[in-house]
Amino acid sequence: MDYFVKDYPAAVAVLDDRLKIINYSQIWLEEFECQDTDLLGQKLVDVLDHIPIELKNDLNKSLKGKRISSPATKFTTKGNAIKWLKWKTSPILDDTKKIGGIVLLLEDVTNYERNKELFLKGELVSKTGSWELNLLSNELYWSPMTKIIHELPLSYIPNLEEGINFYKEGEHRDNITALVSNAIAEGTNWDTELILVTAKGNEKWVRAKGEVECIDGKKLRIIGTFQDIDNKKKDELKYRETSERLKIATNAAKIGIWEFDIKNNKLVWDKNMFDLYGIKKEKFTGVYEAWESVVHNDDKERAQSEITTAISNENMFNSEFRIVWPNGNVRNIRAIANTERDANGKGIKLIGVNWDVTELTNAQSKLYQSEKSIASAFENSVIGMAYLDLDYKFIKLNKSLCNTLGYSEKELVNLNFQHLTHEEDLQKTLNLFNKINQGKTDSFQLEKRYYHKNKSIINTIKTVTVVKNLDGGISHYISQVLNITPRIEAEKRLQELLKVTKDQNSSLTNFAHIVSHNLRSHATNMSMLTKFLIQENDEKERENITTMLVNAADSLDETILHLNDVVQVKTGALEKIQSVNVLSCLLKIEKSIEGLLLQKKAKTKIFVNKSDFVMVVPAYIESIFFNLYTNSLKYSSPLRKPNIEISAKTQSGITTIVFKDNGIGIDMNRHADKIFGMYKTFHKHKDSKGIGLFITKNQIEAMGGTINVESEINKGTTFYITLKQA
Repeated sequence: MDYFVKDYPAAVAVLDDRLKIINYSQIWLEEFECQDTDLLGQKLVDVLDHIPIELKNDLNKSLKGKRISSPATKFTTKGNAIKWLKWKTSPILDDTKKIGGIVLLLEDVTNYERNKELFLKGELVSKTGSWELNLLSNELYWSPMTKIIHELPLSYIPNLEEGINFYKEGEHRDNITALVSNAIAEGTNWDTELILVTAKGNEKWVRAKGEVECIDGKKLRIIGTFQDIDNKKKDELKYRETSERLKIATNAAKIGIWEFDIKNNKLVWDKNMFDLYGIKKEKFTGVYEAWESVVHNDDKERAQSEITTAISNENMFNSEFRIVWPNGNVRNIRAIANTERDANGKGIKLIGVNWDVTELTNAQSKLYQSEKSIASAFENSVIGMAYLDLDYKFIKLNKSLCNTLGYSEKELVNLNFQHLTHEEDLQKTLNLFNKINQGKTDSFQLEKRYYHKNKSIINTIKTVTVVKNLDGGISHYISQVLNITPRIEAEKRLQELLKVTKDQNSSLTNFAHIVSHNLRSHATNMSMLTKFLIQENDEKERENITTMLVNAADSLDETILHLNDVVQVKTGALEKIQSVNVLSCLLKIEKSIEGLLLQKKAKTKIFVNKSDFVMVVPAYIESIFFNLYTNSLKYSSPLRKPNIEISAKTQSGITTIVFKDNGIGIDMNRHADKIFGMYKTFHKHKDSKGIGLFITKNQIEAMGGTINVESEINKGTTFYITLKQA
């Protein structure tokens, strides 16, 4: 490596992290005429008696890891010689990737850059062509550059008429014609800027000068120059146009422009600045302290510090502060400025702009408060709320939604609503989202069901609103979820109560008819017997009539008791409903009628699981089972021993209990619509009252259940009871 550096065909040096030379090429000694032939360990600044500040800065940057290739840099040596240097710097990394030094390739390009500078100046001068008009012979001469400016071949031979016609028709051609005519007639010189149209049709700005030469008062010729000023002129016009636009824009936007001469403490404001600060021009002293005095006390120290930093460093002055008008009004000002520096990098001038941002600041403050209020409303809303991304995943959720669904926010952000939605409601929800995505609507609302974390169903009203970004595309969605499960359950309960009420009304209407018919029959019978008793003188016959009256009274009492039993079934059933084990209840009833079962030599089979529970009124279910058991025994066939088979099956929350016997059966063709009617009997049994099945049906329906029957004469009867699973 050392050998490679020593023989490198250019001036190269290897520096350590303190910019000391640890290796160098032989060319370095020759090119920079070092008096000391051993440079090892010496600092670079000591080896070279002249070093540009830009090189020092670049070396420091390379020590921070930056590779730098510098253009030719012009500077003045200590001996006031003008020099140019070019360099390349590259940091050296050790095995631990730390910067241990720099490789510096340095080239003295003074001769090349000096020649280049002279060439460029000569090139600039060469853009000026010359011409001569002999007034005696009318011969016109153009120098090669003049022809080049006109985009003509060097062989072109001009004449005065053609030369004038190269100028743009109209104002420019008229001007040059007048100037030439005046020069010929009166000897007047000219220096003007005009547009000519080249031989290739290009418009070009030129500076045209003409000077009349006279000898002994006689005009002999006009000598002139053509200078191509097209770029300069276009830049100037563009600058004027831009300046005018800037002036219009700054006036319209009320942007103030200012300039601060740091060294001389001179502050210059334009008209808009005085308007922004509410200060009259004649009362403005034009110094830094004049601005400082109107800055709000709470912002003054910070603003001063920011200006000092901008002047000292390369930072732009970019600040916002408050000012106080002479009338006490407080305004918010936005200020931006650049620092102009001298050759040593010292700040000498600040040039910047100010504009009033009071309304913007107030609007931002209101927006912040609004956003804060919205965030608070979001978090504290009793309605579940969430932000959804375009894939319908949760971005953010509030506590109410987490509580409604039973998940934590951390769990929900890994899900989307599709995972939680009831399958029957999913497609219609996606269809409504598609309408939003197609631009057909900005919001929708629907009733839908979610699955709670515990697998229960939550009924909700879901509202979705789209939020759009500045280009009109969808940014995200806002979803509101109102839990209406309590309301739905209350409505179901109300419907159940209404059904019970309707059934009660229907039953009471039926009761009214029964009471009207039966009591009237009893009353007529008793009235007639009373008359017979009064009119009858035969003691034996009177005793017979009295017995008949007692029987009629007993019959009336029995009718009233039956009606009372039916009314009791319809009153307050729902308030007494609880969970009852079906098997336990059946076994309890079997035990209570054990004597009847033995008397009838009946056999019973029960296919009911211990886990079968139903929601019932305990007294009702016992009454129902008791009535069905005793009916099976009461209406058993005299030809065979009674067999009673009871089973239960649960599906979709409903338990179906089946009572099956092999009794005498019922003629369904004749009595199907009367089986559960009051006082309806189908056999000539001495104990048949026609009230048991009527009460049983009313008890079951009061608990929200149903009862149906299948029967065939001499084969048996089967009852199907449905009740809610517990």
